[in-house]
Amino acid sequence: MPIRRRSSFVFLEKGHIDVIDGAFVLVDKNGVRMQIPVGSLACLMLEPGTRLSHAAATLAATTGTLIVWVGEAGVRLYSAGQPGGARSDRLLWQAANLLDEKARLNVVRRMYEIRFGEPAPLKRSVRQLQGIEGARVREMYKQFAKRYRVEWKGRRYDPKDWGKGDVANRCLSAATSCLYGVTEAAILAAGYAPAIGFIHTGKPRSFVYDIADLFKFETVVPLAFEIASKHPSDPAGQVRRACRDSFRKSRVLDKLIPTIEDVLKAGGLEMPKPGADQIGPAIATPETTGDDGHRH
Repeated sequence: MPIRRRSSFVFLEKGHIDVIDGAFVLVDKNGVRMQIPVGSLACLMLEPGTRLSHAAATLAATTGTLIVWVGEAGVRLYSAGQPGGARSDRLLWQAANLLDEKARLNVVRRMYEIRFGEPAPLKRSVRQLQGIEGARVREMYKQFAKRYRVEWKGRRYDPKDWGKGDVANRCLSAATSCLYGVTEAAILAAGYAPAIGFIHTGKPRSFVYDIADLFKFETVVPLAFEIASKHPSDPAGQVRRACRDSFRKSRVLDKLIPTIEDVLKAGGLEMPKPGADQIGPAIATPETTGDDGHRH
């Protein structure tokens, strides 16, 4: 199933994940099975208390579903799998755009335009645009806090101590972790590298942050502030459920891969042609009508 038609994510905790009678299941301590439609999900978030069998990991990779091991409330990434069939031509195109100074600036300018709805200021370097972006983002947080009447002291949180942050920051952390998960799933499914970023650099998920930021303030940020304004007893749980519904309504999975291609095209470099020995989809068919990231 192509990424754009999948449900966004499911969080799993406290159970053994396996393949039983051909079905991908979560088995709790009492032996109760819950079937998970793995092939129709973009990613699975595994929280503390889960164990994953080799058969389950194999099935997830075959169906192109990303598995992400996260900490409490999903705010810390420990590891992530990679669905099979990544394309080297797209990876090389992404890297070429980063290594070419002019192309990188063009990509960053396009990201700025998508994010703020207006062209980036002329004659600015990548570093200068980063500074302008940071100032605008801080102001946007303040405006959302004011709109929803939430006390705001800035974006502050400690991923090692989930309960230490205020409610607004906990809601934002839970919401952005959901967005990062589905964004990384789309990036990997289409054959790009999460670590090769243009605005964010030097981190395993730099490109994830770049692309997710293009959608953050129209999806998860207002949602997080709205929930924080209601003083929830379970911030992470309520935010996750709201994100799931929001992603479905906004059809964010429809937009992710086309947006990635849009920003990279702005670099002005031609995509390398696929090599003759390129690895194909995990399950090959003579021809396909799916979009990028469609593995069957």
